[in-house]
Amino acid sequence: MKKIFFLAIISSFCLYVSAQDISLPAPQKTGGKPLMDAINQRQSVREFSSKDLDLQTISNLMWVAYGFNRESKRVVPTALDKQQFEVYVALKTGVYLYDAKANKLLLKVKGDHRKSAGKQEYVWNAPLNFIYVMDAGILDSSVECGCIVQNVYLYCASAGLGSVVRGYFDQDELKKLLNLSEKKKVILCQTVGYTGIS
Repeated sequence: MKKIFFLAIISSFCLYVSAQDISLPAPQKTGGKPLMDAINQRQSVREFSSKDLDLQTISNLMWVAYGFNRESKRVVPTALDKQQFEVYVALKTGVYLYDAKANKLLLKVKGDHRKSAGKQEYVWNAPLNFIYVMDAGILDSSVECGCIVQNVYLYCASAGLGSVVRGYFDQDELKKLLNLSEKKKVILCQTVGYTGIS
């Protein structure tokens, strides 16, 4: 009985520790496959293993999506350089907002909300789902999102990961989950993980 109680306390502690802001390791900005090989292998995948991604891979993904590659300049073009896009990720431990300057994931909602990121069952199994949020008043934000999506696709092709971009999700559910203002809109989601089912 004491052993069960002790294990329950340890499990609760581990869950608490995992559900907080996450400091990421520095992204790896070199290596990978040559660009033409990555483009040739870019594809949409709809079967994902539940195997977790390590923090280095998550850091790399966040950086290629919306990090900085020059002083105050993003890895993707932004409308009028306003940089008003927000990139969230839904992991098993919570939903996080990417802070590129601090290279951190800021916890916004505790718990596993991957099912809120899409209607397809493979979304719920994959370890990571991007949620791309735009300011509805900036018309060119959709172009910016397209560049983000393609960067993630090419990184996944280079790193041996699967990915698929999706527009099938409940906009109202995500707005409520993320506590978004009226002017903010989820434009797309993108699922990432190892390919196959486990």
